[in-house]
Amino acid sequence: MNLLTPCLILAVAPVATAADPAALRGIETGDLDRGVEACTDFYQFANGAWRAANPIPASMTRWSRRWQAGEAAKERLKGILDEVSASRSWAPGSVEQLIGDHYASCMDEARIEGLGLAPLKPLLADVDGLRDVAGVQRMIARFHGMAVSVPFGVASSPDNHEPSQVIATVYAAGLGLPDRDYYVKTEPRFQEAREKYRAHVARMVRLAGLGEAEARSAAETVFAMEKALAESSLDNVALRDPTATDHKMNFADLQELTPRIDWAGYFEAARIARADLNVQEPKFLQAVDRQLAETPLAAWKTYLKWHLLRAASPSLSAPFVEESFDFYSRYLGGAREMKPRWKRCAESTDALLGEALGRKYVEKYFPPEAKARMQELVKNLLLAMGDTIRGLEWMGEDTKKKALEKLSTFNPKIGYPDAWKDYSAVPIRRDAYWANVVAGSRYNVEDDRRQIGKPVDRGRWGMTPPTSDAYYNPLLNEIVFPAGILQPPAFSMDAVDAVNYGAIGVVIGHEVSHGFDDQGAQYDAQGRLQNWWTEADLKKFQQRGQCVVDQFEGYFIEPGIHHNGKLVLGESIGDYAGARIAYRAFQKSREGRPPAPTIGGFTPEHQFFIAWGQFRGDAARPEFQRLMVQSDPHPVAKYRVIGSISNMPEFQEAFACPADAPMVRLPGKRCEVW
Repeated sequence: MNLLTPCLILAVAPVATAADPAALRGIETGDLDRGVEACTDFYQFANGAWRAANPIPASMTRWSRRWQAGEAAKERLKGILDEVSASRSWAPGSVEQLIGDHYASCMDEARIEGLGLAPLKPLLADVDGLRDVAGVQRMIARFHGMAVSVPFGVASSPDNHEPSQVIATVYAAGLGLPDRDYYVKTEPRFQEAREKYRAHVARMVRLAGLGEAEARSAAETVFAMEKALAESSLDNVALRDPTATDHKMNFADLQELTPRIDWAGYFEAARIARADLNVQEPKFLQAVDRQLAETPLAAWKTYLKWHLLRAASPSLSAPFVEESFDFYSRYLGGAREMKPRWKRCAESTDALLGEALGRKYVEKYFPPEAKARMQELVKNLLLAMGDTIRGLEWMGEDTKKKALEKLSTFNPKIGYPDAWKDYSAVPIRRDAYWANVVAGSRYNVEDDRRQIGKPVDRGRWGMTPPTSDAYYNPLLNEIVFPAGILQPPAFSMDAVDAVNYGAIGVVIGHEVSHGFDDQGAQYDAQGRLQNWWTEADLKKFQQRGQCVVDQFEGYFIEPGIHHNGKLVLGESIGDYAGARIAYRAFQKSREGRPPAPTIGGFTPEHQFFIAWGQFRGDAARPEFQRLMVQSDPHPVAKYRVIGSISNMPEFQEAFACPADAPMVRLPGKRCEVW
């Protein structure tokens, strides 16, 4: 496929396959709030009636047809897991034995409740038995092998400067609150969160056997250590800049940076070669180094035991599960009750044995024709991005040439991997849930570590096939769409083109545009962190990005709390560019074909935009919105819907919006990046 071809798409087959256009699924007209004008509040117009009729379930923090579909997909996983776990005769190490026995062990609630804290006691005793800082470091390495990343973590990553090679990356971790600002900001909501967190830590360690006074003291110890680490951490906006976390060094440099850390012992235990690596946050790692010298051994023991409890609590008996839920899901996220046990067990199986479970999922629920249709859509969106780049008035020819070169190297992945991971050696038993969690975690850590020092395996996936999401990786220049998201309302073989282009088409365009947002634009066609812009074009690009920053700074979720425009810049560029690219692709796909049907009085152009509003239009709990605004690079759903299309003259034209309508940003105020 030549992505540099000037023309976009001529006559292509329709996305849906049903022979009778009248039989094809259009927008959900019953979801519309017809008491609101589309030009006034499109978020409410597109599916306000659905949200009113479908309040957020008690176990969820946000809800829409998309999230409803994601939860329904877990019922499909339940069907698979119920079937395979009913038999004990599967061959050892087979996909069916692994996922069936893990699920069965998780569902064995009586055994888990009877054990209480017992599965964790040997490791807690080992922490209690530490005698010196060297022992603390060995325990940190043991924790890392179980995917408990405290107070830092080590993982594989393509090299920012030679992305065909995988190196080790050392990253900041070890905080129990969502990010550094929760430790250092003075607004009342952060002060309250700190108080709630200390109380939560105290309750959790009391469950593990400490007395009330000891528990309060332990919570203060944990918080003091984490606060010191947080003060040396980058905030969420700084972390979005790839250059801020790019500190390549050799092994000797790492040892010199943090002389108290026994890196030789760590790398030997992890079986990682002493080669070049990247330290994302050197200042943070130096803070860890200082704490090894200055923090008493007893405090380190308390800190390590807390983080072990924090990581393990969802896999232990009810008091630990409920305490973890009460703080992280109820207080921070706003959920009212836990998900049913079967759903949590399906999620655990997906998290630990995702490609084994995913293999069964795609066999049953993702036919080859769906993958082929998605490939067609992705091709069309990539071509549309090419047309967009060529048509930019603000970008010079030299930069356009580089941008088109980058576009030509995009690697789409759809549905599931071509080669599946081999979990056959993972020791999964029906009668040992916590041991299974550890075994699965160790496998995933070791699988990741095995990549270090090798050429990049471009066949690997960063999400499991049942996941209802998508991503872009700038180092590999790949866009990835798991089978889990390729279902209504995002995608359907039985939907009219306008709906598929307006929903999954915008998602595809969104991921494509991440290659050209404020982060992705810093990586070249080979995935290297390297400038490919002329100075003048880069300045224009940054000015256009500032328009998006300013727009989202004005979006409030409640009085006094608004979006951080710099935090949501990349995702907002992605939404806006995704909608523009998908609309262009949809329009071109209709050339040479009969007119697309009007459904329920709505033209194809109407349907395109409504499909986007209905796919993206989540309702979210106030607590979750506060968490998102602070920590999530995605805006809340309302502003994802209206923030993008209010910049589009195509939307104004489709709905005949007057120039002074709230959903119209006029030239001069309109943000136009791609």
